[in-house]
Amino acid sequence: MIEPHMRERTTPQAASAAGKLSIGSLARATGVPVETLRTWEQRYGYPVADRKPSGHRVYALSNVQRLRRIADAIARGHRASAVVGATDADLDRLLSVTAGPPPPGPVPVNPSETSIDALIEAVRTFDADRLTSALWADWGRLGPVGFLQQTVAPLVERVGREWAEGRMEIRHEHFVSERLGDVMRAIRLPLDLTSAGPTVVCATLPGEVHAIGLQMVALLLASSGLRVLYLGTEIPPPELGRLARELGARAVAISVSEAADGAAVRRHLTKLREALPRSAQVLVGGKGAPAGRTDIVTVDDFTSLVRWAQGLRG
Repeated sequence: MIEPHMRERTTPQAASAAGKLSIGSLARATGVPVETLRTWEQRYGYPVADRKPSGHRVYALSNVQRLRRIADAIARGHRASAVVGATDADLDRLLSVTAGPPPPGPVPVNPSETSIDALIEAVRTFDADRLTSALWADWGRLGPVGFLQQTVAPLVERVGREWAEGRMEIRHEHFVSERLGDVMRAIRLPLDLTSAGPTVVCATLPGEVHAIGLQMVALLLASSGLRVLYLGTEIPPPELGRLARELGARAVAISVSEAADGAAVRRHLTKLREALPRSAQVLVGGKGAPAGRTDIVTVDDFTSLVRWAQGLRG
C-alpha cells in the first residue's frame, strides 16, 4: 500500500525561467496525478527531479511529452512497470503495436485479498488520502481492464457485502462511491480530450440511481479510444434519442444495476430503441441487464466491452 504524501502547493512562481515545472504543474500538463508521479519516481526512477537552490524539487519541460506517451501506453493496456522505465525506442514499439484500444485478452480475476483488505480499512476509517493514492497506484499498475476488474469491482462488491452484513453503514457506501467516481472521472477526462473515435452517450434509465457501473463503462470506453459523452443517471429515453441524433452518436451505453426494476428497464429500453436511428446501437451492461433481446447489445464482462468498443471503432 502506498502511503499518502503531502500535496505541494503550486504558485505562479513554481515554473522557473529555466523551464522547470513543479510536480503539481507537471501533473496538470500530463494528466498523471502527483501521487502517481511520485510512485513512479520511487519505483522506476522516472521522472527524475532537479533541485532548485531553495531545495524545491522541479522537473524539466522535456518530461511532459514522454509522460503523455507513457500515460497513453498505460491507457492501451500496458503495465506501468513495462513502460515507465522503457527507452524511447521501446516505448515507440509498444505504442506502434497497440495503435488501437487495449487488447481484450484475459485478465486475472483473483484480486489480492490483502490489497482489498487495505482498501476496505481505508474506507472504514474514511481515510480519503490513503484510498485515493491506492486507487491511482492500481490504475498505473494494472491498466484499464485490470483496474476495473481487480480493484474497483471487488471493492464495490465487498463494501456492499459488509453493509448488508451490518459491518458498514450507508455513510461508508456513499464515501467509497463518491471517491471512486472522483478518481475515475479524473482518469477519464484527459482521455476524452484526446479521443477521435466515434461518440458514445453514457447514461442510466429513469429509476436507476446507481452511477458506479456507468462510470466504469465510461472509463473503459474512453480508454478504448471512443469519445464519451457522460450524462449520468436517470435520463429519459426520448431525450437520449434526440441527443444521439443531434450528435450523430454511434451508440448509447446504458448501465443497469441488480436492484433495477426489470419490467421498467425493458419498457425504457424499448422506448430508447424507438427513439434512436437504426444506425445507432444500444449497449447495455450490468447485473440487471435483460437477456434475450435482439434489438440491443448486451455485455456481461469488461473483456466483452473492450471487444465491442474495438468493433465500433472499426
